[in-house]
Amino acid sequence: MGASGLVLPSAWRERLGVFGDSRQIELETADQRIVMGEVCGPARIEIEGFDPIFNEVIFLDMQPEDGRFEPLLGYIILEQSRVAVDMVGLVQVKYMDLK
Repeated sequence: MGASGLVLPSAWRERLGVFGDSRQIELETADQRIVMGEVCGPARIEIEGFDPIFNEVIFLDMQPEDGRFEPLLGYIILEQSRVAVDMVGLVQVKYMDLK
């Protein structure tokens, strides 16, 4: 299926400020492990060059690879931002799909 939301490292949680609401949830990873995460919102999410949206953010304990974290943009966030993944990169979708 794939990730649906925006997943960020828990290490970034403090520097993003105060959220109106948060709750702990269980998540299943691609390798079928069950891990705990924190869902916070509402959050203004903006992918550079695309329309900003408001949604929730999932914070998850992650280990940096080569000193860098890899945030995960799920399919709902991409669709709401009108972003499509193309062979060349990210492209703007003209209309939001309501079908």
